[in-house]
Amino acid sequence: NVQVVCLSGHFSKQVLFLSFRLEEKGKKKKKNQKSNLFAFMDSRMSKLVMSLFVITAIFEASGVDAWTGEIRGRVVCDVCADSSIGPEDHVLEGAEVAVLCITKSGEVVNYQAFTNSKGIYTVAETMPESERWDACLARPISSFHTPCNRLNQANTGIKFTYNRPSGYFHAVKPFVYRPQYAPSYC
Repeated sequence: NVQVVCLSGHFSKQVLFLSFRLEEKGKKKKKNQKSNLFAFMDSRMSKLVMSLFVITAIFEASGVDAWTGEIRGRVVCDVCADSSIGPEDHVLEGAEVAVLCITKSGEVVNYQAFTNSKGIYTVAETMPESERWDACLARPISSFHTPCNRLNQANTGIKFTYNRPSGYFHAVKPFVYRPQYAPSYC
């Protein structure tokens, strides 16, 4: 058995106790083990979870204020290429977006994101307050939706200053792709 005590929750100052049991290799899984919270994780995932707990504990112990930033946006297909969103238009799942941010300390960080079934991409990271994002550039990379993969020329990238407090997100205006040929009903 392993017990992890995490003094997390910077804002609420609550203590989170999480205990779980890691199964030994080769041991058969018992059905309906409620205490085995991470039985589905392989050893790599367990190590990752443990690392995140350790990093959080180090931030808390060192007195470093953690900051969490999040960037969200949407990618859509403008089926009629009329520059307005209508009932014929739809979101694009699996579209790739890159987000480049510069931190307050001058470090450049690059993120890659893909849209979900609702056409939304999200980039988020927790870091020390002194290292938070200062300015970012979001840009579309590609649409894997073959009928709608031509990028609208006005959507080559969006620059913005990131000034949201920790825990809040910045919304980026939608990136718009168009088909090569608009359907006849347009």
